Amino acid sequence: MSTFMAKKEEIQRKWYLIDAKDKILGRLCTKIASILRGKTKPIFTPHVDTGDYVVVINADKVKLTGKKSEKKIYRRHTFYPGGLKEMKFSEMQKKHPKRVIELAVRGMLPKGKLGDKIFKKLKIFTGETHNITGKKLEILN
Repeated sequence: MSTFMAKKEEIQRKWYLIDAKDKILGRLCTKIASILRGKTKPIFTPHVDTGDYVVVINADKVKLTGKKSEKKIYRRHTFYPGGLKEMKFSEMQKKHPKRVIELAVRGMLPKGKLGDKIFKKLKIFTGETHNITGKKLEILN
């Protein structure tokens, strides 16, 4: 008996639409990451991109549980001395609402070339509308 390995030519990709309104950030992003990676498919192969496309709308209306919206801090460094920049979740959601979901999903994907390729299949929009046309979008709850 041989092990099944998916090939690029055999993969059929779907497009999924997810409404992030009033959803918990971590639970939403784990679902998105598993769809992007292809773990929901029976043909999943770890070293091949077998995942589907995901379109997220209402990214600015995602929530956190408890008091995390005041306590959660995003940190980055400018690579200059004393260049540590910190921003709370509530500020980040106001200034860069897409980045909240991007950072969460990015951390759940593999690092390297494969992770970069998988991440490009994620499309995030802040409002109710999106500009994806010509694709049949399946709505996920």
